Amino acid sequence: METIFRGIFDSSAQTVIDVGQFVLCVAVSLFIGVFLSFVYTYKSRYTQSFVITLCLLPAVVCVVIMMVNGNVGAGVAVAGAFSLVRFRSVPGTAKEIGTIFLAMGAGMVAGMGYLGYAVLFAVLLGLVMLGLNMSGFGLKKSTDMDKTLRITIPEDLDYVTLFDDLFEKYTTKATVESVKTTNMGSLFKLTYHIILKDESKEKEFIDALRERNGNLEISIGRCENLVPEL
Repeated sequence: METIFRGIFDSSAQTVIDVGQFVLCVAVSLFIGVFLSFVYTYKSRYTQSFVITLCLLPAVVCVVIMMVNGNVGAGVAVAGAFSLVRFRSVPGTAKEIGTIFLAMGAGMVAGMGYLGYAVLFAVLLGLVMLGLNMSGFGLKKSTDMDKTLRITIPEDLDYVTLFDDLFEKYTTKATVESVKTTNMGSLFKLTYHIILKDESKEKEFIDALRERNGNLEISIGRCENLVPEL
């Protein structure tokens, strides 16, 4: 029983991690993971699998660092390979990638035995992340006048200048975001980003568009984020 937690390649010159110290480091890492998960989920879209992974990742990295017996370079290489599994097939957002590195960093510090610094690091950066989420820092400001307009028109109509006068009358800005053919090429589906001059005239605007597109499908909804994320 005295050697159950010893490695078969250990020598008398090597320092063996005490079981109590091992459990303490893993427990602190799990606490950090749970804390970072709660911070990440505040006012953010997330999946259960990612949140669970974020809870466990600091503990996994911590154990890796401890098991490489102080060889930080080898530990970082192995832990980095683990972190790439999440993004191997499904692209992650910049926020997800940043949180992954934050969890890895806290786990590395805990694995090296600096539990106080690991907690301090996680709390400081976690509070900064929470504050940025609450303040809406970096969020594109939009108003109720910002809309996404989708219009279906027959193929024989010239969509380039077809609605220019209506846009000038009812909107302050109208830009084409995408053009798509449908129904074997007999129809065009146009997507615009518009800013209405007067929201009370939205129905009047739609009725004017219907007269131009032959009463085909038209939809106006909340402005979508059409800029692809990292």
